[in-house]
Amino acid sequence: MAGFPGFSHLGPKSKNVVVAGGLTAFVFGVYFYTMRAVGGTDELQVAIDKFEGQKQVETDNKVPSKV
Repeated sequence: MAGFPGFSHLGPKSKNVVVAGGLTAFVFGVYFYTMRAVGGTDELQVAIDKFEGQKQVETDNKVPSKV
């Protein structure tokens, strides 16, 4: 951190806290950006429900009628 003016007077523990804070902010930023980009929908669950619906329709068509 010698290249950043203003950080040279900080001790090693303080520099670690600054780095940890920056990394934490970055991780939360990426998380919230990703959740916003996805739109909050559970695409996997929607696909599973659609597949199960199609499977149920196919199963109903294969069952012989009791006439």
